[in-house]
Amino acid sequence: MEGFHSQVSVTILIGFVVSIVVFRLAYVLYWSGRPLRTFSQRVSTLIVLGSGGHTAEMLSIVNVLEKDRFVPRFYIAAGTDNMSLQKARVLEESLIQKEEIGNKKDIEKIACFEQIYRSREVGQSYLTSIYTTLVAILHALWLMLKFRPEVIICNGPGTCIPICLVAFIFKVVGIRWSSIFYIESIARVKSLSLSGLLLYKLHLADQFYVQWPQLQRKYQRAHYVGCLM
Repeated sequence: MEGFHSQVSVTILIGFVVSIVVFRLAYVLYWSGRPLRTFSQRVSTLIVLGSGGHTAEMLSIVNVLEKDRFVPRFYIAAGTDNMSLQKARVLEESLIQKEEIGNKKDIEKIACFEQIYRSREVGQSYLTSIYTTLVAILHALWLMLKFRPEVIICNGPGTCIPICLVAFIFKVVGIRWSSIFYIESIARVKSLSLSGLLLYKLHLADQFYVQWPQLQRKYQRAHYVGCLM
């Protein structure tokens, strides 16, 4: 009889925990699709860089941000992508010189540059990518705990998936609410990239933007913003 009561207690406890998780998940999904929360005067911003065209697009977007509001800025690129972080550093140094807000040594107070383990290399088998993706998620967990950004901006590279996944989990468990802005690459005219499709279907992004009207008609939760380049 005592064993029976113990089983009932455990079942009730599990049911209670599951109910809380489901309620919290529903809450996060509801607010993720609503207008963004009012931000403080300054918001820590994590910027995910891809490579090549992705990086060029993202830096164009960063260049028009309110620089005194979206600070500090944390740039993250794949571990095999050194060029993107170099370009981001050049941009930050040029902003310091342009706005006369200090010298190059002051860049560390405004921007930080980090690399993340790449979840999948080009041509890598899907079987081995399971392991590398798990490693990337753990690395993303460490970076999110380190930076705790209020805003995440990304535009398509697969590097953003572990970051956005961890950010969503943080929302559900109440660690940190990071608002995710996803801007689909201008190269995606008729269909979303795999990263964009995952974020869209799983409702991970708070705000989802596309640069072509036909994409907005196909994915109605997306916002059409025109060409940003």
